[in-house]
Amino acid sequence: MNAASIIGIGQTDVREHWDTSIRHLAWYAIEAALDDAQISKVDALYVGNMLAGQLSHQNHLGALIADFSGMRGIEAVTVEAGDASGSAALRQAVLAVKSGLVDTALVVGVEKMTDQTGTPVTAALSSILDADYEAAQGATPTAVAALLMRRYMHEYGVALADFAGFSVNAHANGASNPLAMYQNRLKAERFTAAPPVATPISLFDVAPMGDGAAALVVTRHERAMDMVPRPVRIAGSALATDTVALHDRLDPLWLKAAAQSAAKALAQAHVTLADVDLFELHDACTVLAALSLEAVGFAERGQGWQLARDGEIGRNGRIPISTFGGLKARGNPGGATGVYQAVEIARQLRGEAEACQVVNAKVGMAQNLAGVGGTAVTHVFTVDEQ
Repeated sequence: MNAASIIGIGQTDVREHWDTSIRHLAWYAIEAALDDAQISKVDALYVGNMLAGQLSHQNHLGALIADFSGMRGIEAVTVEAGDASGSAALRQAVLAVKSGLVDTALVVGVEKMTDQTGTPVTAALSSILDADYEAAQGATPTAVAALLMRRYMHEYGVALADFAGFSVNAHANGASNPLAMYQNRLKAERFTAAPPVATPISLFDVAPMGDGAAALVVTRHERAMDMVPRPVRIAGSALATDTVALHDRLDPLWLKAAAQSAAKALAQAHVTLADVDLFELHDACTVLAALSLEAVGFAERGQGWQLARDGEIGRNGRIPISTFGGLKARGNPGGATGVYQAVEIARQLRGEAEACQVVNAKVGMAQNLAGVGGTAVTHVFTVDEQ
């Protein structure tokens, strides 16, 4: 079966793009990715988005963006999987290319999160939860994550301050990323002193929402080797699901879908966790970072927070995470997040991460979650030795 590789990447900064439409935002990333790949035509377009219909009043993004990007007539669809829409769109591109039915695919994750404020945004975000049994009762994704965090602290005897290392690391890396929404460093003592959002989650715990777009050009690996100097192979790709409602899980502190998708992606790539040089995880809240590290296998249960405390998640640590700031400092562009993660790992493996570079990075893994793990998509990326 054909292997799929990335030959072009593009992204915008993550911020409040009030003066930019969703189609323009997508085009900026697409143009950069096509220029990077040095091509002008693709066979299919996969758009990752979760909230355009509610916040931008625009559905039918596949055809809209294809038309606006000068690709009228090609196959183009929108892929929705909550926060994991971007990585789910990438997976569809991988499947299409590996099947042989699509030669070159374009993936773009795009989201406009800040055109509205207050209740409409909260209601839209809550739509990724169980509408009947969570959202209808007033739950929000952050509130549900707060319940997880409170339970984690109780179950494992962990204090709020023990999570600070995740946000400190994210901001330290974001400070070196000119495209990050927040480029300020964060002191550990400020983490616990921040105003509460949904106790125990505070302002310096939850990732800020932002607008942004990121794009990838994907083609067969054999073709990619003739087109660019250093193609990034998508060696593993897997998607798994769990219950959407947290109360339906037998063990709420185990991200089953995250564990399953990671195991499948690693097996496809024929690598182990010991081979992974960096891990871009879904740090929408620090407790999700800890639980992801545990589900994937980088830490024992109840010990994911220790990797942050001991500095093992820094760029020079055992398993670097959030190397461009993650959701916490780069910003959380909703359904575009998974494509940003892939772009960031591609930059690392191509040796183009500049001040954010992880030395000698050869294998990268990205995991994108929806809600509190109802969907988990994991990709493993590698580069051939030069």
